[in-house]
Amino acid sequence: MGKESVDVLIEGGKATAAPPLGPALGPMGVNIGQVVAEINKKTADFKGMKVPVKVIIDSDTKLFEIKIGTPPASQLIKKEANIKKGASNPKAEKVADLKIEQIIKIANMKKDSLLGKDNLGRVLEIMGTCQSAGVMVEGKPAHDTIVDIKENGAFKEKIASGKTELSAEELKELEVEKKKLQEEIAANRKVFEATAKGILSQLDGKDNKVIRKAMEEAGVPMLIINELAPAADKKDAAAAK
Repeated sequence: MGKESVDVLIEGGKATAAPPLGPALGPMGVNIGQVVAEINKKTADFKGMKVPVKVIIDSDTKLFEIKIGTPPASQLIKKEANIKKGASNPKAEKVADLKIEQIIKIANMKKDSLLGKDNLGRVLEIMGTCQSAGVMVEGKPAHDTIVDIKENGAFKEKIASGKTELSAEELKELEVEKKKLQEEIAANRKVFEATAKGILSQLDGKDNKVIRKAMEEAGVPMLIINELAPAADKKDAAAAK
């Protein structure tokens, strides 16, 4: 008869034979206990999160396959770092700092959808996403920590073992670091805003494109440029032609 599938939304690590899973699987003759155990194993790292789960059953053999849907790695990174958004200019600002255990945790969550063939490959892939979001790893820009891992074997044992737990002291250190980064971002923003406003004053009456270019050359983040010298919208651009 081929294969049939059941799609359900389960809280990570808390699947049971109760609705919605049990009643949906019952008519298919599959071992529900085994399915529940496999789902809980695969979603253990998603505690507190709703996870889309697909159970694919072979109608003839009653063998099953579990596929776990996950949010994008960038969303998991932001959740783990407890931030709402990444850096607008990742090269110039850093918005959070994660421990290697947290990176391993996210890599485990995304295991089924990452290209990496082992723990190391998957961890490096997640760290690449951290780099794009302006999130540091172990107190350094993600790129630098990637180099440490590749060239010096940093965190080799933790990555190989899949360690994901943090001590209370480590969690406290992360909160302190987060507060420090937020203060730095606020201070840097004031400097950039002052620079941008100075350019606005100096180039008063000049074409907006000239003003925006001057701000870019001065290193003002695009977010602030768009706030103080917004680009013309499509209608304005069309009218200017």
